[in-house]
Amino acid sequence: MYRLAVKQYLERHGFEALIPKAVLFDMDGVLYDSMPNHAIAWQQAMNKFGIHMTADDAYATEGARGVDTIRQMVRKQQGREISEEEAQRMYDEKSRIFHSLNEAPVMPGILQLMSQLKAAGISCGVVTGSGQRPLIQRILKDFGDFVDEGQITTAYDVKQGKPHPDPYLMGLKKAGNLNPWEAIVVENAPLGIRAGVAAKIFTIGVNTGPLANEVLLHAGANLLFPTMQQLSDSCITVFSRS
Repeated sequence: MYRLAVKQYLERHGFEALIPKAVLFDMDGVLYDSMPNHAIAWQQAMNKFGIHMTADDAYATEGARGVDTIRQMVRKQQGREISEEEAQRMYDEKSRIFHSLNEAPVMPGILQLMSQLKAAGISCGVVTGSGQRPLIQRILKDFGDFVDEGQITTAYDVKQGKPHPDPYLMGLKKAGNLNPWEAIVVENAPLGIRAGVAAKIFTIGVNTGPLANEVLLHAGANLLFPTMQQLSDSCITVFSRS
């Protein structure tokens, strides 16, 4: 299955080989089992501003810049345009609620996977739609053996967030100005998968949330795993240089 996925990826883009030098990880739902907390925070915060947002909405828009999600929801439900500054104030309330909740655990399998990648000489980067400083500090605390701050791409590094390719193109740049065929993306959300695919990077979907597998495959995932642990267990095969 893996070899076929790589073959189809190479043929689609006209690349000669997939030679991973870096793996670019999404944060929520990949590094941390944090999406249940995000869903709660989104629903409670948006309700204060008269916006109806469901848990499914939170999962479906995961990976996008928070201000972009808010502006879209306001446009759809209230029929008005708001500035990025107003959206940021609303997003700040969502962030406040999120940080009042119990800290989300590290996703099972991710540390093992990063350790294997490091041993293989493959670097690790993080590409997140978040820009919250406490979350960036937590990444450095939990994954400091594998990721430094210069390898973290946040919402503030790009003008267009996921599903646009910009975040992952910036991730390639921060990983050492790599070509798309020199990296692999690991994502759990449809918008993030679309961003990785748009950047022409081999994109692995990991279904750590409630969405159907078909949703991630329809977004363009080249390969799909049910858990981070299973991806970690397949590390030697998946991240070998083709």
